[in-house]
Amino acid sequence: MKPISSPDAPAAIGPYSQAIRAGDTVYLSGQIPLDPKTMQIVEGFENQVKRVFENLRAVCRAAGGDFDRVVRVTIYLTDLGKFSTVNDTMAAYFKEPFPARVTIGVASLPRGAAVEIDAVMYLG
Repeated sequence: MKPISSPDAPAAIGPYSQAIRAGDTVYLSGQIPLDPKTMQIVEGFENQVKRVFENLRAVCRAAGGDFDRVVRVTIYLTDLGKFSTVNDTMAAYFKEPFPARVTIGVASLPRGAAVEIDAVMYLG
């Protein structure tokens, strides 16, 4: 196993890695909408979703891949009523064939974030 990290994504705020590569598979930890420079949550829901995808992309690239190699995405939302905004934003970052995905409604997320996303990337 090999830890992956990028200075262009927020540093881990707990005992975990930004990602771990195991063979040809990279498991990306959940990202919340922290600006990696300030470590503060960005304002506005759409901006939060974009920031999360930018954070994930930075870690994907640090591992030697990009979103075209992502095979699964898990999205955690505190308000499932904002699902369509996530869909629209995700469509700007991913192209067909889209990764498998699950979306889960949750009561709360770290630091009061409205969204968290994790992913699995295959580099083989």
